[in-house]
Amino acid sequence: MPPSHQLAILSRRSFHSHRLVSSRPVPLAKYDVNSLRRVSSAAAAQPQYAQNVLAAGGKSALTPSPLSDEQKRFLDSALRVNQAGELAAVLIYSAQTPPIVRTHPHLLQLMKHMYDQEAGHYKTFNEILVKHRVRPTVMYPLWKAAATTLGWSTAVMGREAAMACTEAVETEIGDHYNSQIRVLLDWAADLEAKGEDFGPEMKELLATLRRIRDEELEHLDHAVMNDAKEAKPYELLTNVIRGGCRAAIWISERV
Repeated sequence: MPPSHQLAILSRRSFHSHRLVSSRPVPLAKYDVNSLRRVSSAAAAQPQYAQNVLAAGGKSALTPSPLSDEQKRFLDSALRVNQAGELAAVLIYSAQTPPIVRTHPHLLQLMKHMYDQEAGHYKTFNEILVKHRVRPTVMYPLWKAAATTLGWSTAVMGREAAMACTEAVETEIGDHYNSQIRVLLDWAADLEAKGEDFGPEMKELLATLRRIRDEELEHLDHAVMNDAKEAKPYELLTNVIRGGCRAAIWISERV
């Protein structure tokens, strides 16, 4: 097996236990799509919503169901973290790009590609927060400073360290999105079992989370293909960054 394929397999270990559903292929990535996006029958893949239409009024046979207070609190927390995380990603790539491109000009297009996708994710969650009246985290100033510092410092350490940073961050972010997707799929299955509809807005949110999750995993793959695991010291660096990401997620969920 070529070394690059071995590296890609190593980068995906933390995702092998997740059972995922994807609505689109991941561009540019080298993942085994089937293993990454497997879903068990017990998890009840995406519900098959009723296609029949009531003769009177032409309405769906499933009744739309409002979210419970607990579900609203979960979504508020999740969306707040998502927006903060995407802002951090934009700032990390923004800080990494000048030092990396100065010493490795051939990486310009890759860095721009990843930055542009993260900027699109950030814009999407800004719009979702406004639409659903979810307040951003109060930790914005601290996260902005931390993300910029992390991006610049890992880039100065070298290409491998910058890519290890991307691998660590995207591992945690991918896991975070996977958890949200599983929760929404469980909600949809429960509603369908009761003859109620998940609703168009929630279906759209689920599709958005899948798309963004896939693009984050693409970034992880690019990082591994560009020698993330050759960073020194790899274990210490990635463990510290992943720990910081988990702490930031925990705090942003609450404040």
